Amino acid sequence: MKVVILAGGFGTRLSEYTKLIPKPMVEIGGKPILWHIMNHYARYGYKDFVVALGYKGEVIKNYFLQYYSLGNAFTIDLANNHAEYINEHPVDWRVTLVDTGQGSMTGGRLKRLKDVIGNEDFMCTYGDAVSNVDISRLVDSYHRSGKKAIVTAVHPTARFGELQLDDDGLVRSFKEKPQVNQGWINGGFFVFNPVIFDYIEGDQTTLEREPLERLAVEGELASYRHDGFWQCMDTVRDRDLLNKMWEEGNAPWAK
Repeated sequence: MKVVILAGGFGTRLSEYTKLIPKPMVEIGGKPILWHIMNHYARYGYKDFVVALGYKGEVIKNYFLQYYSLGNAFTIDLANNHAEYINEHPVDWRVTLVDTGQGSMTGGRLKRLKDVIGNEDFMCTYGDAVSNVDISRLVDSYHRSGKKAIVTAVHPTARFGELQLDDDGLVRSFKEKPQVNQGWINGGFFVFNPVIFDYIEGDQTTLEREPLERLAVEGELASYRHDGFWQCMDTVRDRDLLNKMWEEGNAPWAK
């Protein structure tokens, strides 16, 4: 099953970094968040990736073109431009990089991949969020549901500290930026039947609007409830938080 990663957005709320690189290339612990997402899928055996490019897509292309040489020691014979690798550490991923347009919306990017994906079920997620969602259980839930699509529902992280107060005004508990216990949001990590392409009109279709709303109305959108870790990287604060977790050895998405 292929894994589609939507990696074409502008990342305007991370403009400190995205003036030069696309959002999925912003690093956590010296590796792009895109790599962290792919590595998570690979741990479950899903290693056939299709990356939907847009804004500064050439940066992502160059990263993967140089991935092998930068990740291994080598001797190069400049006379014939032949490189001989030393103690190689190959990565058995297959990565397809497709330009899906600068101005395409999420649904439009997905539809442009129709011929690459073919007539088979596939997974899809965003290039800016990490999680410890159990991919095997997600796929199993999709198959058991018998629906055309499944979305991972997650609890968002509170922006501010959560207080629980008693009737006397005393603070009964204090949690600094916990995950909200009530309410679910779209956390990405989808599985789709290829019929999803029929729900997308064109480049300006937003996946999260007409296609998913219509599937929900038709009773064809299942949910996989994930109570564990999930964190998007929308702001510099999010980026700093994820890097701090990595540096402290407390990165749930990498375990």
